[in-house]
Amino acid sequence: MARVAKHRQALVQTAMRLFRRQGYASSGLNQILDESGAPKGSLYHHFPGGKEALAEAAVEHAGALIAQMLETARDRHPDDPAAFAGVYATTMAQWMAESGFRSGCPIATTLLETAPQNEAITAAGSHALNRWVEIAASVAQRSGMAPREAGRWAHMLICAMEGALIVARVRKSKASILDVGRYFGAG
Repeated sequence: MARVAKHRQALVQTAMRLFRRQGYASSGLNQILDESGAPKGSLYHHFPGGKEALAEAAVEHAGALIAQMLETARDRHPDDPAAFAGVYATTMAQWMAESGFRSGCPIATTLLETAPQNEAITAAGSHALNRWVEIAASVAQRSGMAPREAGRWAHMLICAMEGALIVARVRKSKASILDVGRYFGAG
């Protein structure tokens, strides 16, 4: 990997991790630079818009990671919403536990602090959420749900998971996340 691309990737991944754990406002550029190991010049080279541009890239990257995980679950269970919801919940619960319940949704913390004021970050978050719903809805449709019903099911699954991640972080327990999987699995 070219050195320049390596620095960009390190900045985005570090920002994503810090924003997820401590929030957008509490994550300074100096901390992001220090923890990423990237030189200061590379920050402004890749992100001339500064912290907001970096946050947009971090939300896009995080959204793509979750989409990839959901696509893997869909590929394993293309027409079984219960199994899909179970894999989604189990994976998210595992990630939360591995972080010691310090992390939440990889985009929610940033979006709560920046949307709707920052249009670019808001658009990146909206795109990510829409993609997640689209993936889940495709599973529900393949199971025989009508498109509108499948869309509602998927939308509510994502909404419930986002809420469960907050509850899990506060309670330091996977229970709420796993409950979402069971509830939508019974659906």
